[in-house]
Amino acid sequence: MAEPDRQRDRDRAGRDQAGRDHAGHDHGAVNQQRTFWAALLTGGFMVAEAAGGLIAGSLALLADAGHMLTDSVSLGLAWYAFRLAHKPADPQRSYGFDRFQILVAFANGLTLVFIVAWILIEAARRFFEPVEVLGGTMLVIAILGLLVNIGAFLLLHGADRNNLNIKGALLHVMGDLLGSVAALVAALVIMATGWMPIDPILSVAVALLILRSAVRLIRESGHVLLEGTPRDLDPAEIRRDLMEHVEAIEDVHHVHAWSLTQEKPLMTLHVKVAPQTRADVVVRHVTDRLADRFGIGHVTVQIEHEVCADAT
Repeated sequence: MAEPDRQRDRDRAGRDQAGRDHAGHDHGAVNQQRTFWAALLTGGFMVAEAAGGLIAGSLALLADAGHMLTDSVSLGLAWYAFRLAHKPADPQRSYGFDRFQILVAFANGLTLVFIVAWILIEAARRFFEPVEVLGGTMLVIAILGLLVNIGAFLLLHGADRNNLNIKGALLHVMGDLLGSVAALVAALVIMATGWMPIDPILSVAVALLILRSAVRLIRESGHVLLEGTPRDLDPAEIRRDLMEHVEAIEDVHHVHAWSLTQEKPLMTLHVKVAPQTRADVVVRHVTDRLADRFGIGHVTVQIEHEVCADAT
């Protein structure tokens, strides 16, 4: 590859990386702002829904209010995680605070599982000990809750939905929205027929939908926390690509890829080059290629001329 071509590729890679960094900063600001308002909206209505659930005797409303309580806390944590991510790295946290977003997403998933367990236990109890439900009161609270949850959902829907922290917040709000729909339907059925079991039945249906999403969130965030390979990166493909497109490389091995967040993949690798090859030139070409082709902005490259230092 001619030197002007290399320089052009490096310039393009630099512009692309700068664009990704700028986009990431913009996403962070939008995410932080939208989670704040969603938390405020959810927390404000939670008190009214809990009071309405107690007055109406509705498990669907109480379950949704309990969910909204944890949601307001979870959304508050999500907001704090985005705020904390802006802090610079320090000697104790050399990568900064970005990973806190993933920790919050994982905690949100676990919280959802506990909420589901509580709803299922309470629903089972109500099947054996039916409780009188005031359909009219339940209907009013359910309609108001549905409007609030739609507002919170629209707020978060406009954020970066590929971000695991936003995914966790969206799942909580989506669970609230489904809970409000279930409470509304249950209220209409009770007012029309007087059939009380519809309340715990719909609560169970919503709980199972929430559980499915919660398990997926735990699995995805857990994969990042365990420093698993990002799903869109294939170390074998990266090895082949580098050996094909970067001159002087004889071998690429010990390729390790993980991520701070879904948007920030990291990589280390060993590169064996021919003797007398300038290490700084190879490192520059490798990092430029990985940024340009695979979107990896942080790479540590170990150059080797003979036997691998980690060989046993």
